[in-house]
Amino acid sequence: MTTIEKETMIVEIKNVDEKGAGQAVVWRENELGNKKKLKLTIPQTLPGEKVRVTVDQPQRRHRKAMPEEILDAHVERIGAACPHFEKCGGCVWQHWDYNGQLHQKTNHVKRVIEEQGFDPNLVKDTIGMDEPWRYRNKMEFTFATDGSLGLHEQGNFRKIISLETCLIAGKEMVEAALEVANWVKEHALKGYNKDTHEGLLRHLMVRQSFATGEMMLALFATEAPDGSLKNAVDTIVARITEKFPQVKSFMWLENTDWADRTQSEKSHTLAGRDFIYDEMDGYRFRVWFDTFFQTNPTQAQKLVDLAVEMAEPKKSENMIDLFCGVGTFSLPFASRVGKLVGIEIVESSIESAKRNAGDNGIDNTTFLAQDARTGLAQVLETFGRPELLLLDPPRSGAGGKVMRRIGRSQPERIVYVSCNPDTFATDIKQLEPFGYTLKVVQPVDLFPHTVHVECCALLVRNN
Repeated sequence: MTTIEKETMIVEIKNVDEKGAGQAVVWRENELGNKKKLKLTIPQTLPGEKVRVTVDQPQRRHRKAMPEEILDAHVERIGAACPHFEKCGGCVWQHWDYNGQLHQKTNHVKRVIEEQGFDPNLVKDTIGMDEPWRYRNKMEFTFATDGSLGLHEQGNFRKIISLETCLIAGKEMVEAALEVANWVKEHALKGYNKDTHEGLLRHLMVRQSFATGEMMLALFATEAPDGSLKNAVDTIVARITEKFPQVKSFMWLENTDWADRTQSEKSHTLAGRDFIYDEMDGYRFRVWFDTFFQTNPTQAQKLVDLAVEMAEPKKSENMIDLFCGVGTFSLPFASRVGKLVGIEIVESSIESAKRNAGDNGIDNTTFLAQDARTGLAQVLETFGRPELLLLDPPRSGAGGKVMRRIGRSQPERIVYVSCNPDTFATDIKQLEPFGYTLKVVQPVDLFPHTVHVECCALLVRNN
């Protein structure tokens, strides 16, 4: 069989995949006259568009290609606002009008719940943002081996795109990150090499509360900030504290693990304290570098409001908050119910939840550091059946065992807050045999210009 190195073709985009890239199918004949299907992944394209692409090794079944020319553009195609869009992996849909993005997200949620046998008309239109830019209160930048700072290239975690700006992060956050990037260049500091496991700087985390204005900078490095590094570190500390008085926490975090994660083996507070204060729904939270806290506070507040509205909590009721984290939902609900128990497997989050409850004068909560299934069983045995249960699991979902345990516990109402419609749909299917009816699903866009969408849903037990 003759091997074709490259082939240029015109294709039509049928849909977008789970990463937001366009998908096309081409049927081609081989030397024997047999038809063979070639599936193409083409980033930065929209459904219905006709594009010209050049495909490497088209005889394979799956190939990825970048569009060379958009021959028939979608009516919702727009110019990307960010100069880094075509290469940076932070956003994938800046070329799509925002209303079009919202429509796509609504349709995705409808499709996945319909696949599980639910009525897609229960899904409301996705709630978007009035201003879908500068919405993130947390960014994790990565250092390239030469010390330049940026985000990963689309589909390539080995290459870092050096950034001059970032339009989804708060403006002050970007300015502080660029100040650190300039300092790295001035002192010729090296970034971490993921292949050789050599180099100093790995990541820079920037967090800022939109409510209090407080900012945190966290540098992840393979060495302590002393010895030969002391003069350089003293320089950046003095520069940051002078130019950015809103930085209330400047951390240096040692991480020698091979895993490419923002984790710490030993922490050093360079300036300020080791946490910042943030607020949600009028409640104050302490946020450390490893605290999970909603990264879009504007839309997160809408999620909290929706959850309360759907749940209709009462002072006479007991409630369980499953996967409670640091108490983002627990605190607003605790003031509306008689007693609340939060369950979370991460011990540091539970300690934070207890501290946050105390800081806000809330005394009707109990927090348990347990996995969801074990913790739920323990709570049911100790406190009895709750009238209300809320769960906000990770992207992987709660899982069948946890959902069946929830079903057997028979709360009157269940509010499910999800960051992954696919796992949400399969999870709630597990509740049907236990007599639960899905009443409403409200998607909320917390991540404009990306494929991600959150949902808040209500399920009610049939009498």
